[in-house]
Parts: sequence; C-alpha cells; structure tokens
Amino acid sequence: MRHLTLMRHAKAKQPHGDMTDHQRPLRKRGERQAAAMAHVLQRWQALDGKIFVSTAKRTRETFDGISSQLLTHHLASHVLFDDALYTFDSEALLTWLKALPDKAERVLVIGHNPALIELARWLNDEAPHSLPTGSALHFTLPDTPWKAVEKGCAVLAGGLIPETASYSLFQRLAPNPPDPQHDTVSRIRDLLEHQSRMIGALKPGVMAGIDSEFLHQYRVNLRRSRAVGESVLAITKVPGLKKMLKRLKQRAQATSDLRDLDVFLEDLGKTQPPLSASTREGLRQWLQCCQRVPHHTLCQQLSTPEYAEELQGWQSFIASDGVEKALSKLSPKRIQAVLDERIARHNEDLAALSVDSPDANLHELRKGVKRIRYLADLYPEPPEPFLSELKRRQSLLGDYQDLCARQAWLDAFSSGADNTPEQRIECSQWHAALETQKQKLRKKVLALGPLVSHR
Repeated sequence: MRHLTLMRHAKAKQPHGDMTDHQRPLRKRGERQAAAMAHVLQRWQALDGKIFVSTAKRTRETFDGISSQLLTHHLASHVLFDDALYTFDSEALLTWLKALPDKAERVLVIGHNPALIELARWLNDEAPHSLPTGSALHFTLPDTPWKAVEKGCAVLAGGLIPETASYSLFQRLAPNPPDPQHDTVSRIRDLLEHQSRMIGALKPGVMAGIDSEFLHQYRVNLRRSRAVGESVLAITKVPGLKKMLKRLKQRAQATSDLRDLDVFLEDLGKTQPPLSASTREGLRQWLQCCQRVPHHTLCQQLSTPEYAEELQGWQSFIASDGVEKALSKLSPKRIQAVLDERIARHNEDLAALSVDSPDANLHELRKGVKRIRYLADLYPEPPEPFLSELKRRQSLLGDYQDLCARQAWLDAFSSGADNTPEQRIECSQWHAALETQKQKLRKKVLALGPLVSHR
C-alpha cells in the first residue's frame, strides 16, 4: 500500500510592489497554521517518507514551520524542493506524480491549488471540493507503480484543516460569546445557547484528537450547560429539563478518562518524575495506548445520527416557551436562597473533613464548590472577591483530584505483566511522592475558613 499526502501551503501575503507570486511569504496566521499541522502530519506518518515541496517562498516557509515543531526529526535532510511543483495545473501535477520512483512508498507534497484539490478529486471523488490554506488530505493507494495510478484508485484516509488541529486557531472561527444582558431570562438563555453552539463547533477538533484543548473545552461546555441547568432546576421546576441534563451528564462522563489521561501526559512532558528514561517512555506509550480505545469510542458516538438529533433537541429545548417561562421565575431573591443553602452545606462538609478523610470526600467538596460557582454566575454581576475565592478553592481541589487520578493510572501501569521489578519499585516510589504532594494540598484544604456569602 502506498500513502500520498497532499498539503496546501499555509496562508500567505498578497503580492505588492515588485513582489512576484513566487516570492509571497507567509502571514503570521500562516506560520501558526504550519506549526499546527506538524503533529497532524506526524500522526499520519506523512513525514516518514519522501517530502516534496514547491520552490515558492510560501511553500518553503510552510515546510520550515512544520520542521521547526519537530526538530528531532531532522526533516531538512530528506526534503526535495522541486520547481515542477510550482504549478496550478492538475494535469502537470498528475504527470509529476506518475514519474515518482516506485521505491517511494510514502509521499508528502506541499503545493498549490487548484492543482492539489483537482488531483485529490481525480484520485477520489469523495474528496472535499475545497482545500483551505494549510489543510492536508491523506490518501492510500494500491501497491502498484506510480505510473499506473488511475482515476478513482485512492482511498481518502484522512483530512484536516489547521483550525481543527489547533484550538488557538479554532477560536478565530468559534461562535461569539453572548453580550451581557441585564435581565435574567435573556442572559441565561443566551449563555445556554452559546454553550450548545460551542459543543457542536468543537466536535471536529475533538474527533481529530490532535490538540487536547478541544476535548477540554468540549467537556467544559457540557459540564457548564449541565451545571447551569441544575442551578435553574434547584430554584424552579422546568418540565423535561431533568431528562436533558441526564444526557449532558452522560456525554461529559464519556470524556472523563480522556481528560485525566491528557493531563497526565501533559504533566509527564513538562516535569521530571522520579523514573528512569526507559520507564518514563514505557509509561508514556502505555498512556497513549489507553487513550486510543476511549477516543475511538467517543468518535463513534459523536458520528451517530442520534447524537446530532440529541444536540438539536437540546438547542430546541433551550429556545422553548417552557424554558422561558421557567427562567422568568429566577428572581435574585430565589437565587440567593438556594445559594445560601449550598454555601452552608459546603461549610458543613469542609468542617467535617479531617486528615484521615477518604479522597472521595474531597472530590465531593470540589463538586459542591463548582455548583456554588455556577449558581453564582446566574447573577448579572457577582462580586469579584467572591468569585475569586470560589475559583481558588476549585483550583486547589482540582489539583488534588488530578493527583489522585495520576496515582490510579500509575498503579494500573505498574501492575502490568510486562513491567520489571525495578520498574514497579520506581512506580511505587513515585506513588509515594504523589501522596506527599496530596497531603500538602489536603492541609491547605483543611486550613480553609468558612465560605462567606457575597451578600
């Protein structure tokens, strides 16, 4: 089987003055696009074979942007800049493709439209009709000579745009947040509608699995939607809302392990845990393997018609007259009454904690803080000192939970049959070090005073 990846150069400046088309450099946005696509190409193994790049400045700089993200790969040593790829004619590009040496099993081409997209459509008519700047398409072809390539012979194995590979780039296209509204009904409805739009817009990035921030933000918007809904439900009855919130909870729970794995892997790359290089690499690979199954399952769920219907149903529910009627009952006085109850419960749970309390008690305390935080957000302008204190407690308890999750994954790795006694000892020592960190955080939690209402 052969692999062919077609990538269009990243966003370039328009020519001005005496500048020719061939001399057009990348814009700053183009530089960010190229950097974002580096890990896409790495995942597709598109950089493991032959790399052919047009001699135009914008394609050269696109390659440079990719190479700069993967310095250890030494990509500059096996790239060929070819004048023949500075073409906009798909027939010329096809002729070039058919002249490739048969020993080239993996080929990456960084070139220009419309030649690239027309060739892609010739290879497989299911390819998209457009190829935005910085985007790439991955095809598999039969293991026959390149000169034997025929129309429709390729299988489209993947395709991504930079905005799907990078959350920071996606933000330029993300739905705009709602404008602050003074009346409670408009403000809460706009908030829920914005979050539902974000859930839908984040889906491609979640499925791509390149930038973990997509999954994090997807999870955040699901949980915030549920939290706001639960806060409303705690104050007034809304027919049908409880059922809707149950589905949101299930969707968020499907991302729980993936989120913990992402955090652990990110921390593993930033810190120096007390592990040998071989154990650390083994743990990293094991964690990545643990990601694959739940991510595949999540992608399958997000691709079903039922999921699309469910999301549309939530959006329609938010816009319904029943929700508007229920929201109209959310007076500041009623919100404050429920908020006071939650603060009192939090203070009771905090006072009941001790150095011997199980981890689960601290996890429940964290959930209570989040419920208070989202309920406080129903106010038009909650006092900043009160919100800051809630965020501080939420962060402290969140860090504690992350350490617990890290210990659980470390124990699961350590118990693997392939690990040596030396590796198990290393893991046990790190587990103990994490426990020390937990105890420091636990002392900080126990030292917290009662949470005071913002009134």
